Amino acid sequence: MFPFNEKYDVCDKVVLVTGAASGIGAALVENLHRRGARVALLDVNEAPIQAMEERFGAADAWAMAVDVRDREAMTKAVDQVVEHFGRLDIVVANAGVAPGPSTVRTVAPDEFDRVIDVNLIGVFNTVHPALDHVVANRGHVVVVSSAAAFAPGSGLASYMASKAGVEALGRALRIELAAHGASAGVAYFGFVQTPFVRPLDEDPIGRQVDEMMPWPFNHRVSAHHAARILADGIERRAASTMTPFVWTPYGWLRGPLNVIVDAAAAGSHTVHRLIRALEEAS
Repeated sequence: MFPFNEKYDVCDKVVLVTGAASGIGAALVENLHRRGARVALLDVNEAPIQAMEERFGAADAWAMAVDVRDREAMTKAVDQVVEHFGRLDIVVANAGVAPGPSTVRTVAPDEFDRVIDVNLIGVFNTVHPALDHVVANRGHVVVVSSAAAFAPGSGLASYMASKAGVEALGRALRIELAAHGASAGVAYFGFVQTPFVRPLDEDPIGRQVDEMMPWPFNHRVSAHHAARILADGIERRAASTMTPFVWTPYGWLRGPLNVIVDAAAAGSHTVHRLIRALEEAS
């Protein structure tokens, strides 16, 4: 077995990051590159990742525009990363989308499918073709879930469902990869100030839902802070990383807490009013 209590130095390791064009993904690429890693940048938006590749140089960076929903393209991308660098050690499945607020009753089925396809199926499409390389190099996988995986999620069911699925996938990977001396972890983020949260911020009812979150759960951290926490977690092969830290005890106590929180939300006239307004606006 790999001595997981020892530091896993990312210097000279090859790291594949999806969703690398902006937000946490871009900040993570910058952070890992400063630590000496060579980085493969994957995103549907080509211009930003090409700019990073040019800035870092071909020896340290490689970029490809690809949609994580395209299974065949993701398999080819992994093959090309290995061809370019000669190896692949670490995979960070970070790509994701945030839907605008809607209820299960009113959400467009195509929009529900899109969120699941990017946030959950896209994680599988990223990780699956890379696992043989990760195992061969006794490397590490990170799947990016969210505090939404265990928090109450009325109005954002597709997002919550996708992130709960990512959490389950990451936990399974941790157990399975340990049998081969490799490792995996799940990253949980609360509110991170990135373009990712724009659909919630730009929707009037979404802002009301956001305002209902009590302090300190509504506290937002920067993408660079989230990236540092994530990079630190990779270097200790963390089974889980979470920021803001206030979500950690909630995650530990989610079982009994969610019984109470769900019951309170289901009986709240304020929540009822917001749900009806959300459905009327759909």
